[in-house]
Amino acid sequence: MSRDIYILGIETSCDETAVAIVKNGRNIVSNTVASQIESHKRFGGVVPEIASRHHVEQMTIVLEEAFNEANVSWNDINAIAVTEGPGLVGALLVGVNAAKALAFAKQKSLVGVHHIAGHIYANRLEKEFEFPLLALIVSGGHTELVLMKEHGHYELIGETRDDAAGEAFDKVARMLDLPYPGGPQIDRLAAEGEETIDFPRAWLEEGSYDFSFSGLKSAVINKIHNAKQRGEDLKKADIAASFQASVIDVLTKKTSRAAKEYEVRQVIVAGGVAANKGLRSALESEFADLNIPLLIPPLSLCTDNAAMIAAAGTIAYEQGRRSGLDLNANPSLILK
Repeated sequence: MSRDIYILGIETSCDETAVAIVKNGRNIVSNTVASQIESHKRFGGVVPEIASRHHVEQMTIVLEEAFNEANVSWNDINAIAVTEGPGLVGALLVGVNAAKALAFAKQKSLVGVHHIAGHIYANRLEKEFEFPLLALIVSGGHTELVLMKEHGHYELIGETRDDAAGEAFDKVARMLDLPYPGGPQIDRLAAEGEETIDFPRAWLEEGSYDFSFSGLKSAVINKIHNAKQRGEDLKKADIAASFQASVIDVLTKKTSRAAKEYEVRQVIVAGGVAANKGLRSALESEFADLNIPLLIPPLSLCTDNAAMIAAAGTIAYEQGRRSGLDLNANPSLILK
């Protein structure tokens, strides 16, 4: 009988200190997260130095909680998977150095994991992958379409040329004086408004699967500024609804077109913006009509967590990929 594989995952790419233990790449044994939202809320965004300091303070606490919840010992752990990039370099370094210290002290294999690969594999914690599949990644720093023909194989077919979708959400939220984090606030407000403003959609050149949201962001900002100068009263809910509709329209139609062109058997959605109710609803409707299975992780697995890193790390471990103790944080790591 083959022995179960237990992977310890560590994630510190931004403002969540997370540790998880996953069995056989699909079963979450424990998944603990220490959020820093309250610490960064008063600044309107993540302050890298504060995030790094909190990671240092929380790492041993979260690690202990993960083991207590899992009720396993270090003897059960096969390897340690850690986010090596991309992300905030100071935050990444805390996780990477913690993972290296543990790997050395406990004589465990070390596996560096790409943060976006983790978001993709969050879906496998819910349902097994069927290849070829198309992954739509939507987060604060990334908007990408990735084709996967097998485990651990990533082919980038589209990416943002400027602002990521999540970044645009946060910037528009600040213009509307909404509290941090802005994405969920826009989503909530959009549900109360109507699409009364025809904001632009950036389709780019014919056949392109790239994205661009800077023009949309500028159009929203100009609309708000012009209204203030004229003394007009714009409804925030209508602005939120109109802005969100533009983002969702582009994401849904480009993903749909790519899914048909590449004849995929599954479409998966990954990243923090995958929690957006409007986007989830639009994608579910689109792919139900196309009869292509759609996977969207539960809200707890959309945001940064360590179970997704352990899930992606399991595939790397099974494929024989290992990192040395010279592993370093790489804030610009490319998915490949």
